[in-house]
Amino acid sequence: MPLPKGVAIVPHREAPRTPREVLAYLREHEVKAVDLRFMDFPGQWKHFTIPAAALTEEIFEEGYGFDASSLRGWQAINESDMLLVPQPDTLFLDPFARERTLAMICNIQDPLTREDYSRDPRNVARKAVHYMRQQGVADTACFGPSLEFFIFDEVRYEQTAHAAFYWVDSAEGIWNSGRQEGPNLGGKIPHRQGYFPCPPADSLHDLRSEMMLAMEECGLRVESHHHEKASGGQCAINIHYDELVAMADQVLKYKYVVKNVARRHNKVATFMPKPLFEDYGSGMHVHVSLWKNGQNLFYGSDYSNLSEMAMYALGGLLRHAPALCAITNPTTNSYKRLVPGYEAPVHLAYSQRNRSAAVRIPVYSARPESKRLEYRVPDGTANPYLAFAAMLMAMLDGIRNKIHPGPPLDKDIYDLPPEELQDVPRTPQTLDEALSALERDHDFLLQGGVFTEDVIETWIDYKRTYEVAPLRMRPHPYEFALYFDL
Repeated sequence: MPLPKGVAIVPHREAPRTPREVLAYLREHEVKAVDLRFMDFPGQWKHFTIPAAALTEEIFEEGYGFDASSLRGWQAINESDMLLVPQPDTLFLDPFARERTLAMICNIQDPLTREDYSRDPRNVARKAVHYMRQQGVADTACFGPSLEFFIFDEVRYEQTAHAAFYWVDSAEGIWNSGRQEGPNLGGKIPHRQGYFPCPPADSLHDLRSEMMLAMEECGLRVESHHHEKASGGQCAINIHYDELVAMADQVLKYKYVVKNVARRHNKVATFMPKPLFEDYGSGMHVHVSLWKNGQNLFYGSDYSNLSEMAMYALGGLLRHAPALCAITNPTTNSYKRLVPGYEAPVHLAYSQRNRSAAVRIPVYSARPESKRLEYRVPDGTANPYLAFAAMLMAMLDGIRNKIHPGPPLDKDIYDLPPEELQDVPRTPQTLDEALSALERDHDFLLQGGVFTEDVIETWIDYKRTYEVAPLRMRPHPYEFALYFDL
């Protein structure tokens, strides 16, 4: 499906589109190994590698067998066999492999039925786009996530029966202003004052530039990079939007590059939303618009030049935001970020320019093709396939049911008196609360068979069993400060 006219996305290099072209690409670039990659259910990129000579045209049709029983949230051991089916148009050369390695993203299929696997996150994303087109709403959903992350010089953590701690450090951190560094040259970034400083205060400029160039090698279009607001190495690299499934693919490449370039320099990168107390957290602000026949359907004459369809889509996002949080903010740490005072959206309102609202309508440009919604709730721990698919389904539900979002809130939400905020809904305060919201409100995700009851139930059960309950049962270090001497 071609992208809208006037907003075509030009890849860094034209990827092969057929298996035969992939094999020719292997020979042309003297590739030694082929890396087959896929996304597990909670959201971690997985891979295994085969010799380049083992890749044949038949594998693109027949798939490559693997054991899915050891993957979180997937198959039982008695039905563990699954197939990886490489997708030629996802090809890129891995810039970090010692031997020349070509990587391809795969879809997952059942070996008996040859049907796409319902719990394959990429399959869910593909079904969401298919449902949108089947309903005739739009032919392209453009997504542009803006990810934030931290780069630390060291991280240590431990959890045992008798001890628990974490410790992160950054040479930029204001907490190191008095450290003996032989010599300490100052230039530490104060809490909440890390936005856009020049070097030497921004000591990570060259590292981000290296990340930017590696991303371009992998086919991403980078728009800019900069230091973010927090002390201690918070950064952002902005990439150009793409259609939904391809954009989710790009997010995985983005995170892969960030982590590997950091490791190359003996540093560590994390997309954990809130690794530092009393400083800004890291989000994934998602810009989105729907297109049909080359026209931006979100441009119109309503509030901030939004169309009626865009207003309904916005209404769908806000109506279903508590349930969406279980997918777009899928960790217990996500809700340490969603607190007042750090530009994270706590109240489910919308506004132009106001970054404290859950949905912002950017006004940088008056061009029709630039009109979009910015959903500011998600964070970088989200599985991008599931998060983008769920957002699209919420918007489609809003459009189908004409859910109007009500009036905008163009004030500083953090300074509003309680009486003005009492009727403004909030984001959930814990992951368990978000999972309960998803239990109550997920019919919109089931439309067109995009998500299935099995996917929803497995997601909720996994999160409660392996994340919510273990954290609830463990003593927290701060509890010792509060209660040990009582």
